[in-house]
Amino acid sequence: MLTDPACKQAICPQDKTRIRLPDAGGLYLEVTPNGSKRWFVKYRFAGKEKRLALGNYPEVTLKAARDGREAARKTRAAGTDPVQQRQQDQANKQTSSASTYEAVAREFHAIQAAAKWSSGHASKWLRTQELYLFPQIGTLPLASIRASAVLKALRKVEAKGIVNTAHELRTMAGQVFRHGVVTERCEKNPIADLKDALTAHHVKHFAAVLDPIEAGGLLRAIDGYSGHPATRTALQLSALLFQRPGNIRAMEWAWLDLDGAMLTIPAQSMKLKTKAKINGRPHLVPLARQAVALLRAVHPLTGSSRYVFPGARDHSIPMSDGTVNAALRRLDFGSDDHVAHGFRAMARTMLAERLSGISPDMVEAQLGHAKTGANPGAYDRAEYAEQRQLMMQTWANYLDQLRAGAQIIPIKAA
Repeated sequence: MLTDPACKQAICPQDKTRIRLPDAGGLYLEVTPNGSKRWFVKYRFAGKEKRLALGNYPEVTLKAARDGREAARKTRAAGTDPVQQRQQDQANKQTSSASTYEAVAREFHAIQAAAKWSSGHASKWLRTQELYLFPQIGTLPLASIRASAVLKALRKVEAKGIVNTAHELRTMAGQVFRHGVVTERCEKNPIADLKDALTAHHVKHFAAVLDPIEAGGLLRAIDGYSGHPATRTALQLSALLFQRPGNIRAMEWAWLDLDGAMLTIPAQSMKLKTKAKINGRPHLVPLARQAVALLRAVHPLTGSSRYVFPGARDHSIPMSDGTVNAALRRLDFGSDDHVAHGFRAMARTMLAERLSGISPDMVEAQLGHAKTGANPGAYDRAEYAEQRQLMMQTWANYLDQLRAGAQIIPIKAA
């Protein structure tokens, strides 16, 4: 029988490949010249002699090795080969590891990010999971997770006051479980049971000036902006073009044809899914005379840069995404009054309510929204440029009226 001191002091002579120090019941410690010490238990199964590795000494103590020997004896007595049982246990462990919530979520994310999602959405999706769900349920096998466990994790998010994020996480978790069902990692999607479990989320739209008189005041305030001239131009063009703030601040001179009065935003720079970014058409934005004049005026200032509105310190990158909102705050238009994204709502509302004869489809096309129905995207084709040019000129003229404080009455587009 071995003792701990004997195990510690065991040395294999350099002229031997290995030595084996027996304990009992087939257990022995194998020692090699390089100092390695490994536990094995020898046994017979189906008429053949076999051995089962139990680990290295001293990580596996003498007592732990004897416990392993006893477990192998019981496995053999039950009619199972201990080595085969070890292999099966390891396979089950690997399968279990690949079936945890986090593993399935990352697998689903990789598939969607490669084929469908935009990089921004993919990054946000994974980051949100890593912050709120992986720490709570990430290590649990997908098949073992019940609705109550997910709800507990979502309640913690609600408690932080970010109700919208809790609802987004519920949707994300549902996607993971549906992927788990189709890949046979679980049999049911428990998220359906959480439909009415969360606090109702009331969407808060971007703050925007929608009243014509207030809009006139906003436009006059922008014209009087005393900060950087390029920032003032970005504000003015935000109102004239009503494009997404990211497309305004990242606008490139290469996208502009001032003689042809057209801004062409590449599909990959639009808010689109990955497939549409690769295969979609560019987004055309006709420019009113006022917009062309503003761009020509700012060209001497930023024309040497790639961007119409380059960063203040580094001209190789576009203007910061907070610049326009910061400028609006300087003009006393806070986050509850009007924000950069609010120019889109202002245009959409006033074009519908104040300017008659303009097709809603053309407005949606100018906003960069996908058109549904039998003829999707029709108003975004080049042959409609003349009608859309007229709409943009009508809008620019209307803004001039508001800026001048003229009597505000609905007008019809020619």
